[in-house]
Amino acid sequence: MDDPVDLTPLRAMIEQRDLDGYLIDADGSNSDQRYVSGFTAPDPYQTLVTQDGVHLLVSGLEFGRAQSDSAADSVSRLSAYDYHDRRAEHGRYEGMIRTLEAFLADHTVDTVAVPQEFPTGTADGLREQGVTVTAETEGVVQKIRATKTPWEVNQIRATQRANEAAMAAAETLIASADVEDGVLVHDGTPLTSERVTEEIEITLLRHGCGLDETIVACGVDAADPHNRGSGELAADECIVIDIFPQDKETGYAGDMTRTFARGDPGEEARRRYDVTKEAYEAGLEAVEAGVTGAAVHDTVCDVIEDAGYETLRSDPDTDTGFIHSTGHGVGLDVHEEPRVSPSGGELEPGHVVSIEPGIYDPAVGGVRIEDLIVVTEDGYENLTDYRVGLEPTAE
Repeated sequence: MDDPVDLTPLRAMIEQRDLDGYLIDADGSNSDQRYVSGFTAPDPYQTLVTQDGVHLLVSGLEFGRAQSDSAADSVSRLSAYDYHDRRAEHGRYEGMIRTLEAFLADHTVDTVAVPQEFPTGTADGLREQGVTVTAETEGVVQKIRATKTPWEVNQIRATQRANEAAMAAAETLIASADVEDGVLVHDGTPLTSERVTEEIEITLLRHGCGLDETIVACGVDAADPHNRGSGELAADECIVIDIFPQDKETGYAGDMTRTFARGDPGEEARRRYDVTKEAYEAGLEAVEAGVTGAAVHDTVCDVIEDAGYETLRSDPDTDTGFIHSTGHGVGLDVHEEPRVSPSGGELEPGHVVSIEPGIYDPAVGGVRIEDLIVVTEDGYENLTDYRVGLEPTAE
């Protein structure tokens, strides 16, 4: 990460609790680990934050790369603490615990806070070696991560550019397909959710991004916000496409949803689209520094309820209408702090959030529109540059 990570709130927590440090034991897929260490590896490694710096403990395999790539003040390899001798004498688990305890002792650490997801076995093992281990439940690192630096915003913006290319590829497939017996057909073969997903994934790979899964859901499938979709895509039905990739190098994510329909999905579906668009626009305009995520969510609910549709605010048991929150933070995780939801706290400059209202009903289908924005001092900047429209167009 080019901008230095400001761990002042984390160090303040350590000092307030009269602890010696903060310890993360995870591989690089853990976003807190990646953020604090500035490093990523496929196997678990340890990051220790003290008042005097950030210190890594890694395998010999990762030592050179950690020295050159990480943001740590010091990097130690396991062999510096006789890991192989300890493992031979005590076994793999006990040997690692004793090695980790020696690493902590080398940094004068007897008491540590750890994240909630810290491995229980490691915590218990350290306690048996006399180290005081306390779970930190406030999510301090997640709160630090919520406010993006300009460098981070640029990485998210770059991922969103890739996302837009993938959405354009998907939209072009849908717009250019023929219609035969109510089914979209591409090159003589029914156009399926799987085929559109493949095009999305190929496009993202060409832009240095990837994703574990995406949503291309048609008709009844689209009425379930998290249904990935499958099978043939139909004309005269709403097709929800939600793409949330991550850059393979930086790890930063993007997120965008559009809803398309080839042909006429019917008056009610078109009305739901218009209401969703109005709610989306109202949600965007409600965003500014100092406003709570809860207030933005309420603004979106007001529009949808005034149009005669249920929300979870008007009916917590409803399974149709607007049945999820308005948005969420996006960064190294696709879903992270802050929240644009009934419990969402104050939005601050540098918060990157999605705004994604939707209306769902199996009898009609689903509609969702989503942009990704960054909160600024005087409002927001939209990181998404992609048109909003129900009728797909081919580039």
